[in-house]
Order: sequence, then structure tokens, then C-alpha cells
Amino acid sequence: MSSDEVKLILEKIQTLFPNAKCELIYHNVFELLIAVSLSAQTTDKAVNKVTPILFAKYPDAYALAQADILDVEQILAPIGLFKNKSRNIINLSKKLVEKYQGNVPNYQSDLESLPGVGRKTANVVLTEGFNIPRLPVDTHVERVSKRLGIVENDKSVLETELTLMSLIPEENWHKAHHLLLFMGRYQCFAKKPNCQNCILFEQCKYDKKTLN
Repeated sequence: MSSDEVKLILEKIQTLFPNAKCELIYHNVFELLIAVSLSAQTTDKAVNKVTPILFAKYPDAYALAQADILDVEQILAPIGLFKNKSRNIINLSKKLVEKYQGNVPNYQSDLESLPGVGRKTANVVLTEGFNIPRLPVDTHVERVSKRLGIVENDKSVLETELTLMSLIPEENWHKAHHLLLFMGRYQCFAKKPNCQNCILFEQCKYDKKTLN
């Protein structure tokens, strides 16, 4: 697919979601990092319900590094994988204190060295928190990109990211991430996508698309 074709697709998606943006609630880069780390395999809405309680009690890396894991588990219990996530964010905070004076680093390799932080989380923090051009690929972005034929179905998550970056101008990576994410989150569901109301039905390559 050409860059011009991808541009038209994104423009159509923008008519559906003109205000697509990060839906996690945060007030600084530390809160963003923790919120994104907690968002794996759960919804942003679920994360937004627990983080105000978490950050009121543990507002920075120094506080969270000293937290009682049982207390953190109790706060995070409503979200998925809360035991692993509780351990990760405490250990993450300890490393921020020990190695980065409590600050969140703005280098990919440093972010990915933190407990529980993978490439997608690091990319979100870089683009959302530091305005460094990145195009994070989560399950929604990957699914939509492949169904629309922007990326071939057999491509890995990393290959999907690199393909999107090659087809979309760098200054548009941040916006494109949110547009593709919103398309997957609110329109092109993993199961029973809303094909009958999709403005990209004709362009879509998904072999199970239907108007019924």
C-alpha cells in the first residue's frame, strides 16, 4: 500500500474520531508510565478508576518504591494481572530511584530496562510524555492495520510498527497511533466488528467482513 492510500485511510478515520487522544488520566510522566504499565490486558477505564487512589497514596517513584506490596495489590485488585503489575510497578519505581534519581528516562533502551516495560509501553511514554516521535503498536493498531491491508497479516508487531512508520510521515506518527487505536477500540472490534457502519468497508481486506 502506498503512503497516499494510508493518508486517505487516516483522514477517513479522523472524520469518525476527530478527538482521538490518550484516554489514560495522568498529570506527569511518572503517572503516565505507571498508567500505561497497568493498562496491559485491561481497559483504560479500569485503569483510570484505580490510579487516582494509587497516586494519592504514592505520588512519585520514591513513595511507590517504599510501598507495601499487599497495599498496592489491594488498590489494583479490580484490574487484570494485579499481582504481577503490583510487583512490577514497585520494582520499576525502585529502579527509577536507584538509577535515575526518581525521574523517568526518555531513552527507549532505558525505559525497556524497567520491570514490566516493553517496547509498546516505552513508545507510548516517549511520544505521549516526551513528544518524541514514535508509533506505538498495540492489539488495536495491529488488528486495524492488517484488516485494512496496510500491513500483511503475517507481519510481527515490530514489523507492523516499522511498516507504519515507513508509510506515515514522522510528524503524524502520534496522531496515526491514536486514530488506528480508536478505530480498533470503538469500531473494528476483534470479535463482531461494526462492519455495517464502517466508512472503510470497501477498502477493508478482512476476509470475515460482512454487512449483516
